[in-house]
Amino acid sequence: MRYNNSKILNDKTGVKYLSSRIYPKILPNDNDIYIISEAGDRLDLLANKYYQTPSLWWIIAVANNLNDANFSIEPGLQLRIPSNVNEIVFNLQKINK
Repeated sequence: MRYNNSKILNDKTGVKYLSSRIYPKILPNDNDIYIISEAGDRLDLLANKYYQTPSLWWIIAVANNLNDANFSIEPGLQLRIPSNVNEIVFNLQKINK
């Protein structure tokens, strides 16, 4: 699920690898939701709760500078849940054409 939207490429010897993805900058919006993380919160579970799909976990990660590639979140962190999801996904597609 985490790599569903990644392109599979081949190097010169035929070895397959995933392409890098460039994520758009996600600026704060007046309609964003702010939460305090609790024990057991994970990026994919929060994305599922707020966006009805776990595949948009990266939006929450990018918006909160969570760059350690870990779904788990430390309890007690204030997190911004961006509200302009369609615009963010559109920008991702535009950047990674």
